[in-house]
Amino acid sequence: MFKKILVANRGEIACRVIKTARKMGITTVAIYSDADSNALHVKMADEAVHIGPPPASESYIVIDKVMDAIRKTGAEAVHPGYGFLSENPKFAEALEAEGVAFVGPPKGAIEAMGDKITSKKIAAEAGVSTVPGHMGLIETAEDAIRISGEIGYPVMLKASAGGGGKGMRIAWTENEVAEGFQASKNEAASSFGDDRMFIEKFVTQPRHIEIQVLCDAHGNGIYLGERECSIQRRNQKVIEEAPSPFLDEETRKAMGEQSVALAKAVGYTSAGTVEFIVDGERNFYFLEMNTRLQVEHPVTELITGVDLVEQMIRVAAGEKLSISQDDVTLGGWAMESRLYAEDPYRNFLPSIGRLTRYRPPEEVAAGPLAESGKWQGDAPRGETAVRNDTGVFEGGEISMYYDPMIAKLCSWGRTRTEAIEGMRIALDSFELEGIGHNLPFLSAVMDHPKFVSGDITTAFIAEEYPDGFGGVTLSEDALRQIAASCAAMHRVAEIRRTRVSGRMDNHERHVGEDWVVSLQGQSFAVRIAADKGGSTVTFDDGVSHRVASDWTPGDQLALIDLDGQSLVLKVGKISGGFRIRNRGAELKVHVRTPRQAELALLMPEKLPPDTSRMLLCPMPGLVVKMNVEEGDEVQEGQALCTIEAMKMENILRAERKSVVAKINAGPGDSLSVDDVIMEFE
Repeated sequence: MFKKILVANRGEIACRVIKTARKMGITTVAIYSDADSNALHVKMADEAVHIGPPPASESYIVIDKVMDAIRKTGAEAVHPGYGFLSENPKFAEALEAEGVAFVGPPKGAIEAMGDKITSKKIAAEAGVSTVPGHMGLIETAEDAIRISGEIGYPVMLKASAGGGGKGMRIAWTENEVAEGFQASKNEAASSFGDDRMFIEKFVTQPRHIEIQVLCDAHGNGIYLGERECSIQRRNQKVIEEAPSPFLDEETRKAMGEQSVALAKAVGYTSAGTVEFIVDGERNFYFLEMNTRLQVEHPVTELITGVDLVEQMIRVAAGEKLSISQDDVTLGGWAMESRLYAEDPYRNFLPSIGRLTRYRPPEEVAAGPLAESGKWQGDAPRGETAVRNDTGVFEGGEISMYYDPMIAKLCSWGRTRTEAIEGMRIALDSFELEGIGHNLPFLSAVMDHPKFVSGDITTAFIAEEYPDGFGGVTLSEDALRQIAASCAAMHRVAEIRRTRVSGRMDNHERHVGEDWVVSLQGQSFAVRIAADKGGSTVTFDDGVSHRVASDWTPGDQLALIDLDGQSLVLKVGKISGGFRIRNRGAELKVHVRTPRQAELALLMPEKLPPDTSRMLLCPMPGLVVKMNVEEGDEVQEGQALCTIEAMKMENILRAERKSVVAKINAGPGDSLSVDDVIMEFE
């Protein structure tokens, strides 16, 4: 077995690999750019080597710099994680020439399967059903338009070397092909150093289901079930689960056996993923093979008890697989929510800055992975498990140079219903401040009836949130539960305040019993009867809730026992009440005396400033292109400028017909959120 492994990556995946290597007794080496000098993966590794400036193109994906780090530290093997150099055959070749083991597949398999065009040709030759498309490379936007017309709209523009949604766009018209083709090429060149593009038919109403395979160098190959990855936004997976709520055992077996056969056909070793589109009749079509560890691998680990990183390392060291297909069983259900630094209220645009508060829910182990001893924990099988793969820490910075993922929050339960409920509680318990984040949106999906039923496709987000995410409107029952909890919490805060001010002699008689709780446009009159065990909160219609909690003023997380059920509230203080986050809803909750409530009704509402004649920068980023000049007349939907952030190009468009009066920024300018890019007459 190896004594020292270099992890050629950063963030949560680097931390994930380091954890397993440490468990196996292997020394680890981290690499880092200027932007990551204080990153978590650097702190966790036994050694760390600086490799250059912040842009990945000048550090993490420069093969010569990584090879220098290997030579300096004497690493015997390299785990590439995902992204960066993980599917770069030149990197695998360089390692082979240096006599260093690559914790991944052979160069030939990377070339055959890592290139999406080549992989589709091989799959077709092997008799695998593939999605209709143009397998040749497309050089110009004109060629892209012609080919798209031949295939039939809608089409998918995809980077040949792409992954993670980068360099990928859906086009429904010729204009969208013309605009999207160059933007996709630019993203592909920036992210992968390869701007080759191809086009395939976009299948409507599909499910995205992938098979995890694991092969050794001795001819053994197995599949470890499937993952449902249909909850996607901008072709980027957001929520994954294993197994799929849609597949039956017959389809699972067919997909799995086909995936293993394809892997063996190209001499594949290590962990890999074969991705399929599955239609409503459970017909499946090969999309691509990812010759690396997937972001969503934890859900497979949670239901199989197999540590995929450990298996990759053992295979790279020449060992045979210790498990056969007959040994693979799927136990329970697992969910993964990708926590991103992006603002769901601004159409999920990237957010950067310092994590002023970062308190993930406590990890609890249960299920097959806990039983196998691969994941440390003390909870017995049958309880809900919580796992958080992360690469950040409180006080750390989210940089504009890399992918905006903060963490992968996972839950496990005996059933899908239990796994979803475990995820709901974990999301509510996640304390994160300082940047925009998608926690509210993830919570909203977990409560969405279509998701809960398993009736999902890759169009779920586009169909259910066509106008973007505007927050969650809670039911009246949910509002009453929060109102009762906040009334009890306010009473505790009032007792604390009166004691501190000296207005009472350790008695609670000066704290009133009657209150009015206002939230989400509704007001509830309540009466509180307190005792040593908690409070009984009674509404004016006679309905009561029993509230018990050890919450004290200043705590930012309230764990409430409400009528015997758990309720988790993220708590912030505002004048006269609380700012509450629960189940995707962000609420201002005011708790007032009846007289205060009467007076509050007389207060005028503060209106937001009028910015309708301005184009504001929706995210921190770099101006790449300015499409208009001062004095130009623009039409609704016309492209105004392009902003690059987190390796993605974002085209800002006119909301209505107008004339450009003033332009305040130009190509190369760095902008902050709400900077005025241009003004209109």
